[in-house]
Amino acid sequence: MTRAVVFAYHTIGVRCLEVLLDHGVDVALVLTHRDNPQENIWFESVADLARARGIPAITPEDPNDPAIVQKIRDLAPDFLFSFYYRHMLGAALLALPSRGAYNLHGSLLPKFRGRVPINWAVIQGETETGATLHAMTVKPDQGDIVAQERVPIGPDDTAFEVFERVTQAGIRALKGALPALMAGQAPHRPQDLAAGSYYGGRRPEDGRIDWSQPAWAIHNLVRGVAPPYPGAFTQLHGSTARILRTSLTERSDAIARTTGGDGLPLYILAMELDGQPLDAAEFQRRFPLGVHPC
Repeated sequence: MTRAVVFAYHTIGVRCLEVLLDHGVDVALVLTHRDNPQENIWFESVADLARARGIPAITPEDPNDPAIVQKIRDLAPDFLFSFYYRHMLGAALLALPSRGAYNLHGSLLPKFRGRVPINWAVIQGETETGATLHAMTVKPDQGDIVAQERVPIGPDDTAFEVFERVTQAGIRALKGALPALMAGQAPHRPQDLAAGSYYGGRRPEDGRIDWSQPAWAIHNLVRGVAPPYPGAFTQLHGSTARILRTSLTERSDAIARTTGGDGLPLYILAMELDGQPLDAAEFQRRFPLGVHPC
């Protein structure tokens, strides 16, 4: 029987762990994260799935701690798998599995290597993205590609809507490649890193809208960080407004109309002011002369 140790978090971690179990992989140990109380936990729990399936699960602060490395060495895994796990795995860990270490990344590598690739793809105005199963190396997201699945990004799609598609793409990629991996016959295609890109993590404060940017760039930011992510925000007459949904084309349900730095219109479809939802009637009552966001 094929034995694996799995590093996983988030809904994609749950779904991919289920794929391994459905294919008869002996998951000897799961490493996951403790939920951060400061974070909006809208996704499924790998720890809960491991508990339900009787799989030992631990939440180390550092998976590269020598004691953790030894614990995994003692399990003698054939594979390591990483599914949306947030810590980098060091050389000592990657050397342990006899048949390789593989990660599922939420982009079409080599594009959008690094952190939060789905959000970045939307913010950058991409029209497609996907999921890539690749061999892990010490440097992030640089190993050989084993499988890829593509998904479209519509002009008004939010990162959450794209995330759901990428989750399904990740499942397809893993399901398609796993039998060949287990048989030692999976193809490995080197990445052309010069053709790709690398992006770092994002913080809630990175959602501040720069109104000097073109309307399309503001629209992409809004949909790239829309809930359940922290959201794009601005100041209106001394109050904080979260802009949750926008459109570049005129809409009868728009709450308000503004412009980007290029002078082109941007229609606000959903927003909050100081944490409270604001509809068109309330917007007009509070700002009868219109507003100039800053």
